[in-house]
Amino acid sequence: MLFSKAKKFLIGLVTATTAFAALATTGAAITQAQAATVSDTPASGLNLDVKAAIAVDANTGQIIYSKNASQPLAIASMSKLISIYLVLQAIKQGKLSWNEKIPVDEASYKVSQNTSLSNVPLLKGHKYTVKQLYQASLIYSANGAVMTLANAVAGSQKAFVDQMRAQLKKWGINDGEIYTTAGLPNSDVGSAKYPGAANNAENKLSAVDMATVARNLLKAYPEVLQTTSIARMKFNNGTTETQMENWNWMLKGLAKSYTELPVDGLKTGTSDSAGADFTGTVHKDGHRIITVVLGAQHKNDQDASRFVQTQKLMSYVYDNFTYTKINAGKSSKGANSLPVYHGKQLTAQVVTGENSNIWIKRGLTTSNLQVKLTGNKKLYKNGSLEAPIAKNKQVGNLALTIKGQKLQFLNGDTSLNLTATNPQAIQKANIFVIMGRAIKNFFTNLF
Repeated sequence: MLFSKAKKFLIGLVTATTAFAALATTGAAITQAQAATVSDTPASGLNLDVKAAIAVDANTGQIIYSKNASQPLAIASMSKLISIYLVLQAIKQGKLSWNEKIPVDEASYKVSQNTSLSNVPLLKGHKYTVKQLYQASLIYSANGAVMTLANAVAGSQKAFVDQMRAQLKKWGINDGEIYTTAGLPNSDVGSAKYPGAANNAENKLSAVDMATVARNLLKAYPEVLQTTSIARMKFNNGTTETQMENWNWMLKGLAKSYTELPVDGLKTGTSDSAGADFTGTVHKDGHRIITVVLGAQHKNDQDASRFVQTQKLMSYVYDNFTYTKINAGKSSKGANSLPVYHGKQLTAQVVTGENSNIWIKRGLTTSNLQVKLTGNKKLYKNGSLEAPIAKNKQVGNLALTIKGQKLQFLNGDTSLNLTATNPQAIQKANIFVIMGRAIKNFFTNLF
């Protein structure tokens, strides 16, 4: 037995003094895949008169409230949020410019003349700037305007719809249906209807999907709020002016504004099959939430039900949850260190690598937070982080949960996942220290 242990010790000693593996330079990739199903959240006293609804944190994607949120339903003109994302992307990529003048194609012109739809009347032979069409699309939900923009980006309605579908897949949305750039039923766009699709085919997404769209739009292009927050603006079509009043009546100065909820976006949607939809967002007390209501009552154009339901949902979030900041550089008891292989120190202290936040139900506190630390296995050797380790390296993941509160996120996570970093660099131990440890371990194990 003594000989056998001595042999293992010598082999280990040789390995320790001669083998120096290269240190990995990147942490594990973070992938985002939309949750297949989001369960309803219990909400005492909140009775929303809608087919589906969701409230999420714009920063983390935490789902604070959900009702039937995974069922795809008609979204009507909220489809324009996807279209506008692609327009802003084209501008960022230099394919379009704000002052570039765009001609009006025949199909877009005909739609723009339909007074039963939301529109600014476009003129044949007249060109409009990208900025004019963009503002009309967001403020007045002008269908002909967004169709004209789609042609400018992709060359045709079909090509742009294909881009919309591809973008949804990039965001992990695989259960949606998109047929038109403006959100109209396929039959309402005339010659621009999507080939091979039924006349009554209509864009459909779930509340989860719409929250994902809105969150990605705000993350990539927060400047969109400068337009979605405009209550009124005039559109000059070349011969006359159209007074555009934002269909989002929760904006300051409009019919359903509410002082305690400074709503600044985003988009309504209305159709016979959809009812009244609204993707809203509010920035309050230094943080932003996104809400979606699908299938609210819509008796006539004066019906404000979608905004009444949105106000109830937003108020419910602020009245029943506490927004809690999580600062970078903080350690958590019981999840604050990882073992180190061949380092001058045998453990690496870890802290949160970024600022974040979490919504905690009233009645619970930060003492209900539970943290699980997992090391980055790409940096491991022999079950520990391999030294040397640079300062502020992503050495693992911190998964936060709340005892007494189920967590759900738009990307399917059931915990708030933060990077774990080491605030201090750890050098590799020299050969004599490594040999000394090996000898000590040998004799410790021997007896």
